[in-house]
Amino acid sequence: MSLTIRFAVPSDAGTIVRFIRGLAEYERVPDAVKVTASEIRTQMESTDPPFECLLAEYKSEPVGFALFFRNYSTWTGRCGLYLEDLFVREEYRGRGIGGALMRRLEELAVERGWVRMDWAVLDWNTNAQSFYREHGGYPLERWTGWRLDNPGQKSGKP
Repeated sequence: MSLTIRFAVPSDAGTIVRFIRGLAEYERVPDAVKVTASEIRTQMESTDPPFECLLAEYKSEPVGFALFFRNYSTWTGRCGLYLEDLFVREEYRGRGIGGALMRRLEELAVERGWVRMDWAVLDWNTNAQSFYREHGGYPLERWTGWRLDNPGQKSGKP
């Protein structure tokens, strides 16, 4: 297979947004995506980009991505990698592309001295759960994800 995994650059912003939209459709929330390619490009061009992104290309065609950023554990006193999104186009699934992205993320974590990788998986997405288990991941017990939308506006959901 002619697969290349490379870091995304600002000119890839449109591709990144297409993958974000593809993931949102797969996750049954197609209207949730508000970010634009212009915003992604601007963020990538900033002096302190809020994320990094790997693109998987098959025969020079973008087929998947992994968007991630550094996090920090107060318990270990060390940094880690938070995987925000991993997505492979449907017609390319089952070819090892997702696994190649995960291996590259692990390599990056090791190279940077980061001690763990974290991510969230929807409770109904058993395919993703199986995939992550195959790559050494496991569900966190006793932890439930929480969020506050629009800080300062008391927008928490009941």
